[in-house]
Amino acid sequence: KTIADFRKDNSKAIGKVCAQFVQLCRQIGLLTKASVAIDGSKFKAVNHRDNNFTAAKLKTRLAHLEASAVRYLADLDRMDRQDRKEVELAKVEHLQDKLARIQQEVKRLEEIGRELEASPDTQISLTDPDSRSMATSGGGTGIVGYNVQSVVDIESHLIIAHEVTNTGNDRAQLTVMGQAAQDVLDVDKIDVVADRGYFSSKEILTSHTAGITATIPKIRTSPNRKKGLYDKADFQYDAEQDIYRCPAGQKLTYRTVMKDDNGLAIRRYWFNRCPVCPLHALCTTGKERRVSRWEHEHLLDEMQERLDQHPAKMRERRSTVEHPFGTIKASMGATHFQMKGLKNVRTEMALHVLVYNLTRVLNIIGVKALMRAIAA
Repeated sequence: KTIADFRKDNSKAIGKVCAQFVQLCRQIGLLTKASVAIDGSKFKAVNHRDNNFTAAKLKTRLAHLEASAVRYLADLDRMDRQDRKEVELAKVEHLQDKLARIQQEVKRLEEIGRELEASPDTQISLTDPDSRSMATSGGGTGIVGYNVQSVVDIESHLIIAHEVTNTGNDRAQLTVMGQAAQDVLDVDKIDVVADRGYFSSKEILTSHTAGITATIPKIRTSPNRKKGLYDKADFQYDAEQDIYRCPAGQKLTYRTVMKDDNGLAIRRYWFNRCPVCPLHALCTTGKERRVSRWEHEHLLDEMQERLDQHPAKMRERRSTVEHPFGTIKASMGATHFQMKGLKNVRTEMALHVLVYNLTRVLNIIGVKALMRAIAA
């Protein structure tokens, strides 16, 4: 209880100690290169899945209760038509008790439904209100918890910055985590490698403006490849002429610009004589093939070029940033977080990051060297 109270009452101080230890690592020369990997991982909260509700989950629960009530009522009707024996009377009472419990549960769920309508993200967690249901890498699986972001130094594997959020995806985290790493390392420019979950055109542009050179694999969403048709990768862009050259060698010229659903300016290119092309059936099912290009797509092309030149980067990312998460989760145990609320969970994570970094530094330079550095 004393330890738990200390952890609860000293949230800011614990966070500062974690940050100061990272600065100590920088002072003793363990963080010398501005090259990092970013990743996010889902950690379980103190909130069972049955105590987390979304509109879809609530609808499913209510439908299940309704089906159970119909089944119990049918059983009671059948018994009413028959001569009741003593055993059957007991069964009737049991069924009536079940129906009463169903009615109570329906009332509870209807109340939760009203709260759900007022919730800004249409989700409610009863035990830990800040926790959220999040999808995980396993197909069709998920947890109720938090999304922990970490920035890990490529060489030392030290966690130089971290954050705990209750947003289920990583798409908006690239810039904020990259800038956090810049602040820690006191640099204006930094190289960042991350997985596809961080791919966002807006974020990549914002990061580039902030001096963050990101290397992230593209998300390929074109359905044409599945249909056996050419996709955008088969069209070569010529920056000097501002044209695309199709697989048949024809020029697709710039025609117009439009805004997509995210407010990005998208340039459109096409060729007027597609129907007479011998490759038309392999290219499009429409009259003409149109190709879209974001106004800053050169940033994505440069990013892909970095990946092509250094194909081991993604393997390096996995071995760098996934190892600390695995180590921390192993130390936390199967239940992960013990505290409730985003503020307290951030404190708990700061302690785990501090312990991980402390252990890592001890393995790198030893106890005596660390003690001298702390005393200096």
